[in-house]
Amino acid sequence: MPENILFVDDEENILRSVERIFLGDNVKDVRILKAKGAQEALQFLEKENIAVLVSDNLMPDMKGIELLSKVKEISPDTVRILMTAYADLPTAIDAINKGEVYRFIVKPWENSILIEIVQEGINRFKIVQSLRKADEPMLLSLAQTVELKDPYTRGHCDRVAGYALMIAEALKLDEGKKNEIKYGSWLHDCGKIGVPERILNYNGPLGEAETDIMKKHPLWGADVARQAQLSAGVVNVILYHHERYDGRGYPSGIGGKNIPLEARIVSVADAFDAMTTDRPYRKQRDTHEALGIISSLKGKSLDPEVVDIFLSIIQEKLKSGDNFFDESRQAKK
Repeated sequence: MPENILFVDDEENILRSVERIFLGDNVKDVRILKAKGAQEALQFLEKENIAVLVSDNLMPDMKGIELLSKVKEISPDTVRILMTAYADLPTAIDAINKGEVYRFIVKPWENSILIEIVQEGINRFKIVQSLRKADEPMLLSLAQTVELKDPYTRGHCDRVAGYALMIAEALKLDEGKKNEIKYGSWLHDCGKIGVPERILNYNGPLGEAETDIMKKHPLWGADVARQAQLSAGVVNVILYHHERYDGRGYPSGIGGKNIPLEARIVSVADAFDAMTTDRPYRKQRDTHEALGIISSLKGKSLDPEVVDIFLSIIQEKLKSGDNFFDESRQAKK
């Protein structure tokens, strides 16, 4: 079934322009709806399941931000995007920070950017809808869908879950907490669905603007998980897996034991798998080199106690000739 995209603008020429863009071959499986004002848009919401709503801000019957605030209450899964002039930019940014708006598009827009943002919105809508009814196979499938955006991370979420569950087992955590760690590991990067592929696959260090976008993925992912009413433990992993033990991480800059245990566990697992996997900007490190780096990060980016447990587990496996690492590497290929 095509996803419904609703454009709201009081200028007929604007509505005709966006319709032409999206009725071409640029975006597949969408149905374009048009409303000339907020009241007409609200009528659409009563009878249609709207995946993405794109609204102008300055309209005579109601401002776009007010409309999108109402949409958040009526249809919380609908992804809300604001079209705004440069003069409205501070207003749009404030709306994003308050969670009223997913993204904003500045007029006059570039067609490619408009298409990209709307497509990201469709992907986000699909993830939220799927998570609401997800069982284990669906959660893993969603994680693998996110990984398709970045071929270098194929199998990453599943391997992170494997490492994290080893730590959880050693800590004798209960089954409920282990399941949260497993699901959180699978979904920890789900916010990357909102990061453009040109940034994910950039072959070199990112610029400041691109880095800022990348650093938003834990917030975007946690927001999706909350919308889907996943447990607090799963949300914690998604939101806090890039926090650092020394308090210099993101997005919140919390440190030490203020970072939830499940996130501290997944951070260690995530770091180890990232080091032992090829990335666009470097080749994978061998297991012994990666373990040395992990050890050096104790008390800096990683929890010292969790690191010690992880190191003892891995060293025991290496000593016993366990082929876990060979199997993991085969899964990357």
